[in-house]
Amino acid sequence: MPQSDRSKPVMVSGATGYVAGWLVRRLLTEGRTVHAAIRDPDNELKRGHLDRLAEEFSGAIRYFRADLLEPGSYGEAMEGCELVYHTASPFRLAVDDPQRDLVEPAEQGTRNVLQEANHSESVRRVVVTSSVAAIYGDNADLQDLPADRFDERHWNTTSSLDHQPYSYSKTRAEKEAWRLADQQNRWQLVTVNPSLVIGPGIQAQASSESFQLIKQFGDGTFSSGVPDIGMGLVDVRDVAEAHFQAGIREQAHGRYIVSGHDSSFPEIAKVLRQRFGDRYPIPKRTLPKWLVWTAGPWLDSAITRRFVSRNVGYPFRADNGKSRRELGMEYRPLEQSLEEFFEQLFPEAT
Repeated sequence: MPQSDRSKPVMVSGATGYVAGWLVRRLLTEGRTVHAAIRDPDNELKRGHLDRLAEEFSGAIRYFRADLLEPGSYGEAMEGCELVYHTASPFRLAVDDPQRDLVEPAEQGTRNVLQEANHSESVRRVVVTSSVAAIYGDNADLQDLPADRFDERHWNTTSSLDHQPYSYSKTRAEKEAWRLADQQNRWQLVTVNPSLVIGPGIQAQASSESFQLIKQFGDGTFSSGVPDIGMGLVDVRDVAEAHFQAGIREQAHGRYIVSGHDSSFPEIAKVLRQRFGDRYPIPKRTLPKWLVWTAGPWLDSAITRRFVSRNVGYPFRADNGKSRRELGMEYRPLEQSLEEFFEQLFPEAT
């Protein structure tokens, strides 16, 4: 795609979201006009943090009503835009009906946005927020690969409605995005595949699962210990920067793993304990796998024995080289991300 025309607006779906908030901020600092596509544009409480950003920086925001599950509802917001960011997607691990609550909204939402791009003659590139969950399902999957880490060539083949349904929904949604992109030749698709996103939100009361997870490290939930589960971690500000660069760089193409650190639950605890361990019940113990296998399903329905057997005790390793080379990414230190996130979650910790 030719270099993005700065005079043209940019659409962001789910603009009030965790990652989207920082992306909107980045666009506003560049003087861009953001078409914020959200479900309730009249709700000043939900959009207040974006209004404040628009007052602070040189860009502008226009709000448009749009719903992931309503075909055609993104048409007005997309009008005149060469660049579209589709960040809106459900991120919930505990659901009653995975097909209804995860797969259908993710897949149908992606379809609705990209089909609207087909109808909008101005659109030249669509950047979709996917996830490393579309690249792998369980940490044990790495044992079956010839490579020593996950990369953009890999797809999640082990998740299903019954096992890791969130990961399954992200895989289905991204595959649908590529299917639709391959059926036309006017606009280009780029996907950003972040690992677990951490770091302070533009608004302190975001609803991301990340907020709930990291809060449990300080509120006593994990005081008895944490399982040895490897995971990737990346700062929300770095994810927003990756989106921004994926939209404006001519050479950006394909998928991008955006993950700053190969980490784990015990490492998160260690980092937080060094700074906050004297005031908060940061876990000190790593729970043995047999105990997690025995007690996990009783404590949390998402912690199935299959999940435990395929994730506890296995490291996560991902190759972020493509994002460094082609998007110019430089990732923040893990300590900075975790400490600033914790201080937002526990304001009295500062």
